[in-house]
Amino acid sequence: MEKTDPKYQALFTPWKIGNVEIKNRIVLCPMGGTSLFGWMEHTGNHFDKEAAKFFLEKANNNVGLIIPGIAPIKSTFMGQWLYQNKKMFEELKEFMEEIHKTGAKLFVQITAGMGRSWAIPTPLVMLHNAPVVRDIIKPIINIPYQSASPSELPSRWSDKVKCRAITENEINDIIEAFAKTAELCKWAGVDGVEVHAVHEGYLLDQFTLKYTNKRTDKWGGSFENRYRFPVEIVKAIKARCGEDYPVSLRYSVTSKVKDFCVGALPGEEYTEIGRDMEESERAAKYLQDAGYDMLNADNGTYDSWYWAHPPMYMPLNCNLDDVAHIKKFVDIPVVCAGRMEPDVGAEAIEKGLIDGVGVARQFLADAEWVTKLIENRTEDIRPCICCHNACFNMSHYKGVANAQSIYDASHIARCALNPTVMQSDKYKIEPAKKIKNVAVIGGGIGGMEAAIVCAKRGHKVTLYEKSDRLGGVFIAAAAPSYKEKDRMLIAWYEREIAKYSAITVKLNSEVTDVASLGADEVIVATGARAKKIPTKSMERGIEAVDYLLGKREVGENVVIVGGGLTGCEIAYELYLKGKKPIIVEMQNDLIVSKGICLANSSYLRDFFAANKVPVYLESGVSEIGEGFVKIVSKSGEVTEVAADSAILSIGYTPAPLVSKGKNVHVIGDAKEVGNLRTVIWSAWDVCMKI
Repeated sequence: MEKTDPKYQALFTPWKIGNVEIKNRIVLCPMGGTSLFGWMEHTGNHFDKEAAKFFLEKANNNVGLIIPGIAPIKSTFMGQWLYQNKKMFEELKEFMEEIHKTGAKLFVQITAGMGRSWAIPTPLVMLHNAPVVRDIIKPIINIPYQSASPSELPSRWSDKVKCRAITENEINDIIEAFAKTAELCKWAGVDGVEVHAVHEGYLLDQFTLKYTNKRTDKWGGSFENRYRFPVEIVKAIKARCGEDYPVSLRYSVTSKVKDFCVGALPGEEYTEIGRDMEESERAAKYLQDAGYDMLNADNGTYDSWYWAHPPMYMPLNCNLDDVAHIKKFVDIPVVCAGRMEPDVGAEAIEKGLIDGVGVARQFLADAEWVTKLIENRTEDIRPCICCHNACFNMSHYKGVANAQSIYDASHIARCALNPTVMQSDKYKIEPAKKIKNVAVIGGGIGGMEAAIVCAKRGHKVTLYEKSDRLGGVFIAAAAPSYKEKDRMLIAWYEREIAKYSAITVKLNSEVTDVASLGADEVIVATGARAKKIPTKSMERGIEAVDYLLGKREVGENVVIVGGGLTGCEIAYELYLKGKKPIIVEMQNDLIVSKGICLANSSYLRDFFAANKVPVYLESGVSEIGEGFVKIVSKSGEVTEVAADSAILSIGYTPAPLVSKGKNVHVIGDAKEVGNLRTVIWSAWDVCMKI
């Protein structure tokens, strides 16, 4: 085992939050769905053993401070206050004893609520607008309470939902509940609590922001009134738990908001309607003086969601400059989150710019990443690629509030790359009862994952790939300049495959006859083929994969036919290269797809709008000519635009080598076109049973 690289040493120095000493500077930041008190299960509050298992694993892998995901002060279902379930805190006390044996510390994060940011699923929109039904189901789920906001406000998710103003009695009940819950956390041995949140446009944040708080009572208007709610919460906690009991605050330095549902991009000049830096300098000091012992900070609201949940399009360490600036105005520790890289975080700590590095979803992709960093095995770290396909896949597009399934809504904080996360009973490696020879056809992500899972179970695997390298269509997907983590993932798979003597890789080996392989089991992972437009002139179009792989060059003006995720990512890359993209999409919005987080899709939509990239919705292409493309609208209107090139990105059709046969299993896009989550999880679904 090699010694830790000196450039990371600052991460492994102790620090204090109040009187609580933390052994290192790595903070496991909260992720919705990882609450120790359950999330959205219909049973209401309970001690969540799966989340406990998740955090104990991280504690045993050298994290310094753990902050589980939000615990609603009043449960989403059944409406129970957290403090009412004493048994839950007794179980928490036993768990804290196990956590402390590892040397880690843990704060419980408690949320006042979501307000207008509550990601209301589309079916509940209809119930919200049906008063009789809404009142009948209120004891199970009180929809108007879940989205109650400082003032009557539009929902972030649905233009059909108006969020009511929360009452003063409800505010006072929440403040009291925070104090009672914090007291029970202290009794259970929890090292501190985190108040959620003057952050990300959640309920408390909405109170602090002028554009969402139009109240005329003592909870609105002046600076002091707007910040009264979080101030009263920390005072109530300190009154019950003592001044020395640490209370952290999840905090957004600036809002990065131009208008309702419109965020500001990195580097963009705009007028801030939320919290600007001048107010933040005052607010940070004001909140510290009220009693908060730490700021757990980044940027953004749900209107600019890509700052708090950065997709791959956002710069690495995207919030560091703003968080480092705000630290100058407080004396308490400040943690920075947002695509933080360990070396950059370590340097920032060494320079005194921040006190801790906040990391969240990397812990989903690889539970052991801190240990690997310590042991100088960084090449073994499976990277998070910021896809949000499983951890936070609330998707939204015109006419649809939140396309997330009810199952996914109650099972967030899973991982597209690592199915075992928070579902260890469903996905697990168990030794095979009978060792078999398994043939895997196709060396893309699905094929490689299948080979690894089978090898871990003890099978002998032969992996056939028709090209000269592993990666499949993901090589093309990883080609854009901003996909550095995708490229790292392919390299990680290649190294991982090489570790298993039970896996034989055969490149440049196209399989045409499954029976000739002589395998006991055959896994077909041959992916999908691009759809064609049945118009003769479309032959002039360039397939998206051919463009991404550099097989075809494009000119200055480029029409992208298809405004799904791939088409939009190509348009984004073209713009970054100085080209002039034009997007044509048949749907009524860009990226009309389930499973793609609003944080990802809203960045691209905001980017195209801010940079005036032409977008033709509810339109198709009738002709690709020499130097032009004809676009046809839904009403039949034809627009001819100058175009040097046209890229076709209209989707894919499964292309299994074979779809059935004795002991033949089809996985990934070869079975049903999806995303990285569906590819990897389907590989596990098959390989666990072989």
